[in-house]
Amino acid sequence: MSDASKRAGDRAGNSPDTNGAGRPVTEVAVGVLVQPDGRYLLAQRPAGKPYEGYWEFPGGKLETGESVEAALARELHEELGIEVEASHLWHTLEHDYPHAYVRLFFCKVTQWSGEPHGREGQAFVWQSLPADVSPLLPATIPVLEWLAAEKK
Repeated sequence: MSDASKRAGDRAGNSPDTNGAGRPVTEVAVGVLVQPDGRYLLAQRPAGKPYEGYWEFPGGKLETGESVEAALARELHEELGIEVEASHLWHTLEHDYPHAYVRLFFCKVTQWSGEPHGREGQAFVWQSLPADVSPLLPATIPVLEWLAAEKK
């Protein structure tokens, strides 16, 4: 387990973590599933959630005491029915949404077993740069820029 993942797991649920403005920080593990040809998976946010219909990388909140890797594996299994076999913490980003201040732990997932399918009824698509679906969740845009920078 990486040091960042240990720290994230240590923070999750222990003392309330707040941003500079005193808003609670929600920690989220996010999977950037990348195929050997460079295509990546985006999922559409389901009805009833904030930013319904927006496209994002799949993932979810860390539970109390949970590491980033454990949360990522749990969330991708729950959402897509896959088992993560190889991933690494790639980038961390904080984003202030009207409904929540989030700390996003983006993990690049390069190997998994099972064929992704929307277990929660959500749509998903494999994309190549640039993304041709919209609207994109605001915190998704920097990730696409990071992917593009790696191709240079």
